[in-house]
Amino acid sequence: MSKVKTPFRPLKISVLTVSDTRTLAEDTSGDALVELLQNAGHKLSERQIVKDDVYQMRAVVSQWIASTETHVVLITGGTGFYSRDSTPEAMTPLFDKTIEGFGELFRQISYQEIGTSTIQSRAVAGLANQTLVFCLPGSTGACKTAWNGILAEQLDASHRPCNFVSMLIGPYVSPLHEV
Repeated sequence: MSKVKTPFRPLKISVLTVSDTRTLAEDTSGDALVELLQNAGHKLSERQIVKDDVYQMRAVVSQWIASTETHVVLITGGTGFYSRDSTPEAMTPLFDKTIEGFGELFRQISYQEIGTSTIQSRAVAGLANQTLVFCLPGSTGACKTAWNGILAEQLDASHRPCNFVSMLIGPYVSPLHEV
Protein backbone atom coordinates (compact mmCIF):
# COMPACT_ATOMS: atom_id res chain seq x y z
CA MET A 1 0.00 0.00 0.00
CA SER A 2 1.52 3.34 -1.03
CA LYS A 3 1.13 6.42 1.07
CA VAL A 4 -0.25 9.48 -0.66
CA LYS A 5 1.64 12.65 0.18
CA THR A 6 -0.63 15.34 1.60
CA PRO A 7 -0.23 18.60 -0.30
CA PHE A 8 0.74 21.86 1.38
CA ARG A 9 -2.31 23.85 2.51
CA PRO A 10 -1.84 27.59 3.03
CA LEU A 11 -3.15 28.77 6.38
CA LYS A 12 -4.50 32.18 7.39
CA ILE A 13 -2.19 33.46 10.12
CA SER A 14 -2.62 36.54 12.31
CA VAL A 15 0.34 38.18 14.04
CA LEU A 16 0.08 40.06 17.32
CA THR A 17 2.99 41.97 18.82
CA VAL A 18 2.78 42.67 22.54
CA SER A 19 4.80 45.76 23.40
CA ASP A 20 4.50 48.91 25.47
CA THR A 21 7.02 50.72 23.27
CA ARG A 22 7.07 49.40 19.68
CA THR A 23 5.20 50.74 16.68
CA LEU A 24 4.67 48.89 13.38
CA ALA A 25 7.68 50.77 11.98
CA GLU A 26 9.90 49.35 14.76
CA ASP A 27 8.38 45.88 14.99
CA THR A 28 11.20 43.71 13.64
CA SER A 29 9.85 40.58 15.32
CA GLY A 30 6.42 40.99 13.75
CA ASP A 31 8.07 41.81 10.41
CA ALA A 32 10.14 38.62 10.62
CA LEU A 33 7.10 36.47 11.38
CA VAL A 34 5.13 37.99 8.49
CA GLU A 35 8.03 37.43 6.10
CA LEU A 36 8.57 33.84 7.27
CA LEU A 37 4.91 32.85 7.06
CA GLN A 38 4.46 34.43 3.64
CA ASN A 39 7.69 32.89 2.29
CA ALA A 40 6.35 29.51 3.43
CA GLY A 41 3.18 30.05 1.37
CA HIS A 42 0.76 31.04 4.14
CA LYS A 43 -1.42 34.15 4.12
CA LEU A 44 -1.29 37.02 6.61
CA SER A 45 -4.82 37.47 7.90
CA GLU A 46 -4.32 40.36 10.34
CA ARG A 47 -1.56 42.12 12.22
CA GLN A 48 -1.74 44.32 15.30
CA ILE A 49 0.31 45.69 18.16
CA VAL A 50 -1.14 45.93 21.67
CA LYS A 51 0.21 47.05 25.01
CA ASP A 52 1.24 44.33 27.45
CA ASP A 53 -2.19 44.27 29.03
CA VAL A 54 -4.01 40.99 29.70
CA TYR A 55 -7.41 42.32 28.64
CA GLN A 56 -6.23 44.06 25.46
CA MET A 57 -4.46 40.88 24.37
CA ARG A 58 -7.48 38.70 25.15
CA ALA A 59 -9.81 41.06 23.29
CA VAL A 60 -7.79 40.93 20.07
CA VAL A 61 -7.07 37.20 20.20
CA SER A 62 -10.67 36.37 21.16
CA GLN A 63 -11.87 38.14 18.02
CA TRP A 64 -9.36 36.24 15.89
CA ILE A 65 -10.17 32.81 17.32
CA ALA A 66 -13.89 33.47 16.82
CA SER A 67 -13.29 34.45 13.19
CA THR A 68 -13.17 32.21 10.14
CA GLU A 69 -10.35 34.41 8.84
CA THR A 70 -7.67 33.05 11.19
CA HIS A 71 -6.35 29.49 11.52
CA VAL A 72 -3.24 30.39 13.55
CA VAL A 73 -2.29 33.25 15.87
CA LEU A 74 1.39 34.06 16.39
CA ILE A 75 2.04 36.32 19.37
CA THR A 76 5.46 37.84 19.93
CA GLY A 77 6.37 39.48 23.22
CA GLY A 78 5.34 39.43 26.85
CA THR A 79 6.62 35.94 27.65
CA GLY A 80 9.51 36.88 29.93
CA PHE A 81 9.70 37.38 33.71
CA TYR A 82 9.43 41.14 33.93
CA SER A 83 6.50 42.48 35.90
CA ARG A 84 4.70 43.66 32.73
CA ASP A 85 5.13 40.32 30.89
CA SER A 86 1.68 38.74 30.92
CA THR A 87 1.14 36.96 27.61
CA PRO A 88 0.97 33.43 29.09
CA GLU A 89 -1.48 34.60 31.77
CA ALA A 90 -3.60 36.31 29.11
CA MET A 91 -3.71 33.39 26.68
CA THR A 92 -3.82 30.17 28.70
CA PRO A 93 -7.41 30.72 29.94
CA LEU A 94 -8.49 30.84 26.27
CA PHE A 95 -6.96 27.44 25.45
CA ASP A 96 -9.23 24.41 25.04
CA LYS A 97 -6.04 22.32 24.99
CA THR A 98 -2.48 23.27 25.87
CA ILE A 99 0.34 22.14 23.60
CA GLU A 100 2.70 21.15 26.41
CA GLY A 101 5.60 20.19 24.17
CA PHE A 102 5.81 23.53 22.38
CA GLY A 103 7.44 25.49 25.21
CA GLU A 104 9.66 22.56 26.11
CA LEU A 105 10.89 22.09 22.54
CA PHE A 106 11.31 25.83 22.00
CA ARG A 107 13.56 26.10 25.07
CA GLN A 108 15.55 23.04 23.99
CA ILE A 109 16.20 24.50 20.54
CA SER A 110 16.81 27.99 21.96
CA TYR A 111 19.38 26.62 24.41
CA GLN A 112 21.67 25.90 21.44
CA GLU A 113 21.57 29.61 20.56
CA ILE A 114 21.40 31.51 23.88
CA GLY A 115 22.40 28.99 26.51
CA THR A 116 20.78 29.03 29.92
CA SER A 117 19.07 32.37 29.25
CA THR A 118 16.39 30.30 27.53
CA ILE A 119 15.08 29.28 30.96
CA GLN A 120 13.51 32.75 31.23
CA SER A 121 11.28 32.08 28.22
CA ARG A 122 7.69 31.28 29.08
CA ALA A 123 6.76 30.36 25.49
CA VAL A 124 3.40 28.56 25.46
CA ALA A 125 0.90 27.34 22.88
CA GLY A 126 -2.59 25.95 22.71
CA LEU A 127 -5.67 25.24 20.66
CA ALA A 128 -8.63 27.60 21.13
CA ASN A 129 -11.83 27.16 19.11
CA GLN A 130 -9.93 25.16 16.47
CA THR A 131 -7.38 27.96 16.17
CA LEU A 132 -3.74 27.45 17.11
CA VAL A 133 -2.19 30.12 19.34
CA PHE A 134 1.60 30.29 19.76
CA CYS A 135 3.13 32.73 22.28
CA LEU A 136 6.74 33.53 21.42
CA PRO A 137 9.37 35.74 23.02
CA GLY A 138 9.67 39.29 21.69
CA SER A 139 13.13 39.06 20.16
CA THR A 140 13.46 38.70 16.41
CA GLY A 141 15.94 35.86 16.88
CA ALA A 142 13.52 33.93 19.09
CA CYS A 143 10.72 34.33 16.53
CA LYS A 144 12.99 32.97 13.80
CA THR A 145 14.05 30.11 16.08
CA ALA A 146 10.44 29.15 16.77
CA TRP A 147 9.44 29.38 13.12
CA ASN A 148 12.43 27.56 11.66
CA GLY A 149 12.76 24.99 14.43
CA ILE A 150 9.09 24.11 15.02
CA LEU A 151 6.36 26.08 13.30
CA ALA A 152 7.41 25.76 9.65
CA GLU A 153 7.01 21.98 9.82
CA GLN A 154 4.04 21.81 12.17
CA LEU A 155 2.04 24.27 10.04
CA ASP A 156 2.78 22.31 6.85
CA ALA A 157 0.19 19.67 5.95
CA SER A 158 2.83 17.66 4.07
CA HIS A 159 5.06 17.22 7.15
CA ARG A 160 5.14 13.64 8.46
CA PRO A 161 4.48 11.80 10.63
CA CYS A 162 2.10 14.46 11.97
CA ASN A 163 1.33 18.17 11.95
CA PHE A 164 -1.33 20.53 13.26
CA VAL A 165 -3.00 21.34 9.94
CA SER A 166 -5.40 18.39 9.94
CA MET A 167 -6.81 19.65 13.27
CA LEU A 168 -7.63 22.95 11.64
CA ILE A 169 -8.92 22.09 8.17
CA GLY A 170 -9.56 18.35 7.98
CA PRO A 171 -9.64 15.52 7.08
CA TYR A 172 -11.19 14.60 10.44
CA VAL A 173 -12.49 18.07 11.27
CA SER A 174 -14.98 19.68 8.94
CA PRO A 175 -13.37 22.56 7.07
CA LEU A 176 -14.64 25.27 9.40
CA HIS A 177 -12.73 28.02 7.72
CA GLU A 178 -11.12 27.11 4.43
CA VAL A 179 -8.41 29.23 2.90
